[in-house]
Amino acid sequence: MSHESRQRSPTEPVEPRSTPKPSTDKVSTPSKARRPLPIPNEPKTVPPATFYGTSASISTNAAPGSSRTNYQAPVPKLAPSYREPELVEDEQIPALVPATNWGEPTSVNWSDPAPGPWPDLLTGWADSLKKVDIDGRDDNEEENWCDPAVQEQSKRPGPGMLPPRIECHLSAPPDRLWSVTMKSLPAQRNEASRSSASPSYGSSSPPPNAPNASNFTPPSMEEVRMAIPHPNAYFSNEQNGWVLILWCSSSVLPPFASSFTPTHPLPDQSRRKRTSSCVGDGEQPFGQANKTHHFHRYERAVDARTLNPPFRRNEWEEDETRKRRRRKMTIVENTDNVPAPEEELTTRSGGDLLDLYICCQCSVYCLVSQVIPGVIPLKFLEEFTKEKLNNPSISRTSRATALQAWETVLTIVENRLFKGENRVLPVTRPKFLSKIGWNDVIRCVFESLGFAVRPMPGENSTEDAALHPPYTEPDTPEGKKNRSKLLRAWVEISSWLTIFYKAEGTVEEQYGDYKPSPLHVITENAADMVRTGIGAHQSQIPLSPLAGDLVKIHSLQESWEVLGTTAETYAWDLLTFAYFAQCRCDPPHTIQYFTHLVKIFETFQKRGLSATITNSEELQTLIAAERSRGRFTESDIKLATHYLGFGKENELGVELDDEVDDDFILNAWKNGLKRSWREDGGGAERRTDLNDSFKIISDVRGGEKLRNAYKWEKNTMSPDAAYATLEVPKEVDETMLITVYSMRVEDQPSQGDKMREALTVIAEFTDSQRLRSFLETGQDPGDVTNTTMQNMPRGLNQLGNTCYLNSLLQYFYTIKDLREAIVPFSNPADAKFLGDKFTDDDLKRHRVGGRMVTRREIVRSKKFVNQLADLFWNLEWCDKPAVTPTLDLAKLALVTSQDEEEEDHERTGTDSSNDTDATLVEDAPLRVHERPPSPVPSPSDSVLGKRNRDGPQRMDVDSPKGETDKDAFVMVSKPSSPQGSSSAEASSSKLVSIDTEQDVEMQDMSTKPPPLPPRKPREVNDSVMMFGRQHDVSECMDNCMFQIETALLDFQDKTGSDNDKTSIVKRLFYGKKRQRLTDLAPVAEHRHQSSIHEKEDLFSHLHVNVSEEGYDLYDGLSRYFDDIVEFEGIKKRMEVSLIDLPPVLQIQLQRVQFDRDTQQAYKSQAYVKFGETLFLDRFLDTADPQKKARSKVVQAELNACRDRIQRLTQGKYAPFAPSLAGVAKFLDTPKLSYMSENSPEVDSDFIAAIRDESQLITSQLEVERAQAVKLKQELEDLWRTDANAAYELTSVFIHRGSSPSWGHYFFYSRHLPDNPDSWFKYNDSDVTVVSKEEVLADTTGSTANPYMLVFSRKDANIIQTVHRFDAESLLIDD
Repeated sequence: MSHESRQRSPTEPVEPRSTPKPSTDKVSTPSKARRPLPIPNEPKTVPPATFYGTSASISTNAAPGSSRTNYQAPVPKLAPSYREPELVEDEQIPALVPATNWGEPTSVNWSDPAPGPWPDLLTGWADSLKKVDIDGRDDNEEENWCDPAVQEQSKRPGPGMLPPRIECHLSAPPDRLWSVTMKSLPAQRNEASRSSASPSYGSSSPPPNAPNASNFTPPSMEEVRMAIPHPNAYFSNEQNGWVLILWCSSSVLPPFASSFTPTHPLPDQSRRKRTSSCVGDGEQPFGQANKTHHFHRYERAVDARTLNPPFRRNEWEEDETRKRRRRKMTIVENTDNVPAPEEELTTRSGGDLLDLYICCQCSVYCLVSQVIPGVIPLKFLEEFTKEKLNNPSISRTSRATALQAWETVLTIVENRLFKGENRVLPVTRPKFLSKIGWNDVIRCVFESLGFAVRPMPGENSTEDAALHPPYTEPDTPEGKKNRSKLLRAWVEISSWLTIFYKAEGTVEEQYGDYKPSPLHVITENAADMVRTGIGAHQSQIPLSPLAGDLVKIHSLQESWEVLGTTAETYAWDLLTFAYFAQCRCDPPHTIQYFTHLVKIFETFQKRGLSATITNSEELQTLIAAERSRGRFTESDIKLATHYLGFGKENELGVELDDEVDDDFILNAWKNGLKRSWREDGGGAERRTDLNDSFKIISDVRGGEKLRNAYKWEKNTMSPDAAYATLEVPKEVDETMLITVYSMRVEDQPSQGDKMREALTVIAEFTDSQRLRSFLETGQDPGDVTNTTMQNMPRGLNQLGNTCYLNSLLQYFYTIKDLREAIVPFSNPADAKFLGDKFTDDDLKRHRVGGRMVTRREIVRSKKFVNQLADLFWNLEWCDKPAVTPTLDLAKLALVTSQDEEEEDHERTGTDSSNDTDATLVEDAPLRVHERPPSPVPSPSDSVLGKRNRDGPQRMDVDSPKGETDKDAFVMVSKPSSPQGSSSAEASSSKLVSIDTEQDVEMQDMSTKPPPLPPRKPREVNDSVMMFGRQHDVSECMDNCMFQIETALLDFQDKTGSDNDKTSIVKRLFYGKKRQRLTDLAPVAEHRHQSSIHEKEDLFSHLHVNVSEEGYDLYDGLSRYFDDIVEFEGIKKRMEVSLIDLPPVLQIQLQRVQFDRDTQQAYKSQAYVKFGETLFLDRFLDTADPQKKARSKVVQAELNACRDRIQRLTQGKYAPFAPSLAGVAKFLDTPKLSYMSENSPEVDSDFIAAIRDESQLITSQLEVERAQAVKLKQELEDLWRTDANAAYELTSVFIHRGSSPSWGHYFFYSRHLPDNPDSWFKYNDSDVTVVSKEEVLADTTGSTANPYMLVFSRKDANIIQTVHRFDAESLLIDD
């Protein structure tokens, strides 16, 4: 008979086979060994049609065992050509068959037997590694496991598991599953002994036309069989429920449920149908191809109603399910399309969903259900049993007491079903209490059986409570349901008692002289049957001699799970098969599997387990062979990452994450190779390590660019070989090298490719643009050092994590007025640079940043400006793509004069600043109006809000790492405790808000300030640059601007005003603001004037606090100009208005926040929307008062609205709506349902109230957000026509990193005035043209976001981004 003719229809009934081994017949529906256990040579079987059939019921007097499903051993049918296996020596192994797609059957499949020799599995190690039976492996897929295109084409089914691992996924272990069969029916009571009393049913009233006792019909054997859920259902005494387990060998899979969507592709069906089973004699026609099954799990894939015979819940079960679901109909936020716990295992139409396990190597598959609950809830069964075991009767042992109690319950059920007993049963009588007792648990047990607990009928009854039996006659629908439910309970209690009685010890020890009642069911442990069916029996996969030891090694539990096997069944060949099978079926996770394989081997070595038992030599050979194929572990990935220079404390100063692009990795590798060639001895070992590390990273990243680069490098000659090939010394110049190359190619045309490769290697080794151009064009371009366009800005090379300083210097260069003021100082011999002679009186008159300066500071500042002027000159004239700043410039920019003085003091013990009588003193009193003195000098501005030096909000400090590449990052040390600091700029920022760490009080500045305390030497930080202590970004910018202003002091000016804008720094960057401090609460008129404090001050930055609730730049500025501060212990309103606007407006986005819970600083990644234009009219002191008043009201409402949103969505316990919904869902799970039933504090009303509160918060958030949008629009409409104070965006500074303590800096500069729609991206040495869309992009979800925005007054013409020497300007027109 052909293979196709033996297949059966999915709807054709299948007789359950008694053999536990999967059959070779290819059937479409699951059919397997059923109860009882296989008994050899016993021919009778019971098909499902008889099990649930309509044949005559079996007599109750039948002999025990007459209804059992028996086992008949199969007779092997061998082909006529069968012969015993023979030993064939020196036979050549046949060749592997090319693999094909798993999802698309083709004429050639990866398991097809083919004639011819088989190559070694792996060249060079097959002789030392014993063969493990496994087929279907594909060399191309395993070699290119990291290539998504290859894996997409193969469509492998993903991770799998060996048969023993399936046990870990069963709802009940096989040792606790029992096959249940009926032995006989209870004897029926004769007519005379049946009660003639009026029946009292469990329902509130007797059913209409209820029959009398003479119409009683006992259940038949067929009804009792039907009480068992399914022929393939096994009883779990631990769960007091049933588990469906079916296994089958069929080329046709069962129909999938409509709700099923596979997470991985299904195994190739054409591959599966070629072999009936991976285990068993004669099941693999071409010999043992695979050691065992390799199953793939598909959860909730098959509807149990499509089985043959189908499984459906009884009507009474569906009623119980509907009752539970009705309590869960409340819609919970964010749980769309997520089934409730009761619905996860069933389809919407009510069918149970079964897990499907498919072997990818053969036709075997398994179906497994979750636990089908019994009639009596497990918690009541356990509590009832525990109560009896803990409180035994006087004359009984504990187990005998529990057994007697449950036998009494069984007798009550049995009498109602089989003897027609319908009398009520008082529960307070001594006999009932002595055998069962009475409490809430017992009450719940009987109510779950359908008994009603009500008073005894009759007016003269003195009984408080009695059990009223349910109506169980099949002549009404209600009777049928009660009868079916009680029959199921009778079977379950009988089965549980049988198992309980045999559980432990002997009868004499456990039960004394108690004789249990005879039961009518047979229970036999199904472990052997289930394990044999799925291929996990000890005869198929033996237990490991080290099982006891391996199970105790908890660190390996994850490894066994990942590899799809178990510790109990460890054997080196089985572990090898599991590893190869996982790599074959799930290539993308090869490294994960290899990591756990190595972990198991290394654990064996560390624990000193027997090498003979563990076969550690075989494992070691396997691991060595896999490493020779390029396999590596996750630990190797970390080492490779470190070796390439990645890591916060490493050379590059940046972690290797998704934000690091492939070009950066490629450059890091190439730079490492270049350095290795220059090492003594050629650095061969270092190059090998670098290449291996890069190969690992390229495989992990999966990028084609990195893989191709590695392949090219792998097959490329070394620089030494390249010079030797061209027969030139390393010192040869490029002109001679090109000449020699041309001669060699002309003399030896056949060696042209080799010569070209050699020149290519030399071009990369020397980083020669001239040689690259020659190779591309074939013509020598001459001495080319740069191909960058003349009109492109030049980049700045790093000196060691100086990316922020580079951005700042480039920013200064784009400001035309500042650049023109500094460039003349490039010649130190210039008289103007040497400066005028000045006296101590001159120093006292000319202050910078509100304080006097010293001679040393003046000399130092002029040196800084000289270095800066030289840099500006190079940026204008240099032809190279990037310019390298001098170390002196970096030192002067990053190290303050205060630091130098402290270092000198620490070395010599004296103050080195005594070259003048001038000392650092506090600034003079600030100018205020004629009101009482304005109390407080404001702290200075800075790029990050001038936090306290070394305070908790430090960010962005350069650290002393070595040479870095173009994308080098910055590391900073951990912040120390807050310290006070002296300001290096004019007092200019607003008063401190109550949300900051410190409150600033206003002081009367008319009195003489107290003397400054002596400077406290700062601790030496290990994380320093090569030339001094590290500083945050704000101090670096302040220091640069301080030195520029100091160097440009005009001592010929005898006025020496500090507040007037006499310097280029103050003219460009400083504006003037008015601060007004008023009471929040109304005060008496006579106190009103004295309660107002007002002053004017200079400012260089405006500060915007970054929020998480969709702020734009105007929102942040509004909070800056109208805020609440604390003054003299009283909260007051601080209103700020602008009097004079600066040409260059710098707005700081304060991203460094402080978490008071963790006492740690963190960086806010929130997106702040900004545009190309900013209008400051609404913030001017001269703004329309009516508009200002209305704007203040709307802004206050908007702020309050956003504050409410923030309280509901942010904070320690927020967001509240999802949290409350999660609590309600947790309390409403089935495992906690008894809490609702027995605890008055947690009931359905309480859970509903939590859900209502969650919905209320959600609705409130929607209202608040809608109101915020409305108020925001009203605010913008109010100021829409005010557009006189217009600014245009010119620069955007970016910090990339998730922490405030480290990261990378770059900035964008607008191409003004020539091309306003174009932007330049300055990233250290790289300068590229980008679109404005990139600059203005929404950075939500990214760690690269703006931290400072720079605007310039429209039509001020102070920004000239590109300033390069134009040679054409020297040409004279004829």
